[in-house]
Amino acid sequence: MWALLLASLVFGQQTPVPQPFPRPGTSQPAQPAPPPATTPPGRPAPAPSAPADTPAPTEATLGVPLYPGAQFLASYDAGRGQRFYIFGSNASFADMVTYYRSVLKQRGELVFDVPATHEFDVGRFREDSMAFPPGVTIKDFQTAVSEGYPNPKPGGQPARFRTIVQIVPVIEK
Repeated sequence: MWALLLASLVFGQQTPVPQPFPRPGTSQPAQPAPPPATTPPGRPAPAPSAPADTPAPTEATLGVPLYPGAQFLASYDAGRGQRFYIFGSNASFADMVTYYRSVLKQRGELVFDVPATHEFDVGRFREDSMAFPPGVTIKDFQTAVSEGYPNPKPGGQPARFRTIVQIVPVIEK
């Protein structure tokens, strides 16, 4: 009998939905937000934000040198007229950080130990016109739990990259 009662209490209860802080002068909880709008029938849903099919950028376009042999993987809209570009390499994280320290003539900053992620600022961030600060970010994708970043190109070689470089170019306005 007790087991049945306990089971009905445990499985029959729903977790209450969190409510915003009470408002002064109101005793009723706020109404839940309406469900997100759906696309009317007969119309295709808008495509999710996906990598643009962009040709490989040049060092002149990026404003920074590219690591020798790095493969262009994708370009994404960062907002506010900016794009960021992703490159893959099978060079070690340490070799890539050393290369960018040398060519950019700065130390940069190790922002995460695991997975190792190193950033270099390459331009001034303008909050009014930029979504992201211009920079070079290097991330170690080959760890004890990851064989590397999968090559997004079907049948592309190598199948995985040890290290990824993200470049946000400087925008001159």
